[in-house]
Amino acid sequence: MNKPIDIIVTETSTLIFEGLSAIINNSGIPSRIIRAITIDETVKYMFTNMPYTIICSPSLIQNRQKQFSEIKNEYPNSKWIALIYNWFDPDLTSQFDAAINLTDSPEKIISIINQVSISGANYDAGVKGDILSDREIDVLKLLAAGLSNKEIGDKLSISANTVITHRKNITQKTGIKSAQGLTIYAVVKKLIRLENLH
Repeated sequence: MNKPIDIIVTETSTLIFEGLSAIINNSGIPSRIIRAITIDETVKYMFTNMPYTIICSPSLIQNRQKQFSEIKNEYPNSKWIALIYNWFDPDLTSQFDAAINLTDSPEKIISIINQVSISGANYDAGVKGDILSDREIDVLKLLAAGLSNKEIGDKLSISANTVITHRKNITQKTGIKSAQGLTIYAVVKKLIRLENLH
């Protein structure tokens, strides 16, 4: 089972922090979310050098780019996502590993967080892509397409009970319980394409 993604949201706005936390918690992806208000507070959480995914506004590093570069060098296991809700100089945002916009859909936000976290050290990316059997991948693709257990069984010529067993195995292996979270997992793993979802 996957280790949870450790996320630090460095944000002064309670409304933005709560909204982002709700999106992450509702995704079904295992995570632990910490709130920080400043970059200095963020660094205090990072002292263990365990891999974190940090989401923060570029405004917090705008006048501290040298310090930001030093922090990134000191904690190379952590990944930084810019939370964009104003215009920022592209040179500033390019210092982040990725960016999400306040207007992005929940699915896109989770996809970006997952991609950044998987490319970091929270997940063993080498093992991750191959942990599901071919049949489990077939079930996952049909589940992401919105089919019921019975419909998946009919398409794969297996019983609904067998589909349920495959779903339990998928959940155990990925650590993701919700259909939405599994769909995002399938997109991130390139098992399905986002534009094919309805």
